[in-house]
Amino acid sequence: MPNISKKGAAMPASPIRKLVPFAEAAKKQGKKIYHLNIGQPDIKTPKEAFDAVKNTDMEIISYAPSEGYEWYRDKIVEYYDRIGVSINNKEVMITAGASEAIHFVMNACFDPGDEIIVPEPFYANYNGFSRTGDVNIKPITARIETGFALPPMEDFEKEITSKTKGILICNPSNPTGYLYSKEELEVLKKIVLKYDLFLLVDEVYREFVYDGKSHTSVLTLDGLEQHAIVFDSVSKRYSACGARIGMIISRNKEMMNTALKFAQARLSPPTMGQIMAAAMVDVPQSFITESISEYDERRKVCIERLQKMKGVTCPRPGGAFYLFVKLPVDNTENFCKWLLEDFDHNGETLMMAPGAGFYATQGLGQQEARIAYVLNNNDLHKAMDCLENALEVYPHKLAVAE
Repeated sequence: MPNISKKGAAMPASPIRKLVPFAEAAKKQGKKIYHLNIGQPDIKTPKEAFDAVKNTDMEIISYAPSEGYEWYRDKIVEYYDRIGVSINNKEVMITAGASEAIHFVMNACFDPGDEIIVPEPFYANYNGFSRTGDVNIKPITARIETGFALPPMEDFEKEITSKTKGILICNPSNPTGYLYSKEELEVLKKIVLKYDLFLLVDEVYREFVYDGKSHTSVLTLDGLEQHAIVFDSVSKRYSACGARIGMIISRNKEMMNTALKFAQARLSPPTMGQIMAAAMVDVPQSFITESISEYDERRKVCIERLQKMKGVTCPRPGGAFYLFVKLPVDNTENFCKWLLEDFDHNGETLMMAPGAGFYATQGLGQQEARIAYVLNNNDLHKAMDCLENALEVYPHKLAVAE
């Protein structure tokens, strides 16, 4: 029997999806599961997206240009202009979701053996994207005690070597919900200019910020024209994950031309997805405003409930729709499996994403978990009821100081 590749064997499984078989088995037992494990919004996709597809007069669904249709890239320029970012359509490349955007940029910017610095915990698939390009992630640990704030500049500088080519962040963060301030972005700017690095910023959650704060796009910082690369997507903004429309935004022409070669190799981004996404650019601002308000209410429900649970640490996130919490258990992967296999509260349980999968440093995140507050408030309360009861009876819980 032929052997699979070493790269394939080393490819990490998604910590977000690896518990799915346990969830399916639990459902067959008749349990109701509250899915807080995955960032799939439950807000209805704007009607305009479906109408655009219904009303298209296309007779053939043909290949789109590899960089995306110009008429859609023009709509993206309009959107960015509304948020105070001036770009042209040649600085936009449409991809099959932000995942493909990250994959293209990793290949365009980094050679095998190069290093990229990423504050951890980070979006677990960054591990997968880096592995496919044989790029090494150098993690710098952000601490739950600081709410996962950006580590100090000296922590970054300690990790920079001759192989370091870039820094990658998600702002607001998946999985922690942390919102990087303009001051923190200026620190990163200082580092990338000093060491001539790329600064990759995943901004797919930029709309979702709370507590009167505002999001600063790295594209608004002067001096980073050749360094800044932004990943964006319609998945979260318009609750359209399945449309699979993402994008690369950068003013670095050489990088964009190089990424285009990878885009040409995969032929084209989804035609129907672009039709839907172009229509969503024009949805009323009230859709976004109401979505933000809804997520903020859900955030408050979860924070209030979690902070009352004995032994639970729950920082207050400034953005996205995630909480990254510390639980009084020995190992959250075991705990999350136990929730699905051996526990129920009135026939119900919940599913979370174990924290260790969001770290590159072995041994970290063992007591942490990500919670996606993408359910309605009533379901969130029931999920928190399950969690509270589970923590009381879990056989491997840790002692908590009174």
